[in-house]
Amino acid sequence: MLNMPLLPTISTFFIVLSAILIAIGWRFIVKGKAAAHKRTMILAAISALIFFIIYMSRTAFIGNTSFGGPESIEKYYTIFLIFHIFLATTGAIFGIVTLTLAFRRKITIHRKIGPITSVIWFFSALTGVMVYLLLYIIYDGGETTSMLKAILGS
Repeated sequence: MLNMPLLPTISTFFIVLSAILIAIGWRFIVKGKAAAHKRTMILAAISALIFFIIYMSRTAFIGNTSFGGPESIEKYYTIFLIFHIFLATTGAIFGIVTLTLAFRRKITIHRKIGPITSVIWFFSALTGVMVYLLLYIIYDGGETTSMLKAILGS
């Protein structure tokens, strides 16, 4: 049986759920179902926010887990992680802008950047799942140190 850590598993579930909801919302707008699109995209944003709250809470109070796999691939994992962090940050910024444009009824601009935002978010979610698998499923996680402990000392 897999030993899946609770909080990382739950947070990963919510980021995957947000990507699935975005795909469903995208399908709704293609079919001309604007109200269903709006509801689904709001649920996707809420799911992403739940992920973010769990992730940041865990980072602050429990900590981040270092890579526990072989040293021979650690540098590749680190490069991949940096790429994921860049995608996630870009996706979050684009997501906020895209949602703001929609709520302000600036639909022309929303339509232009919405698909770009969605693609970035899909890749962010996919690389996030890969990070989760590498940290907790494929390899045993390394040391976990809380951000607060790192800042304030033991």
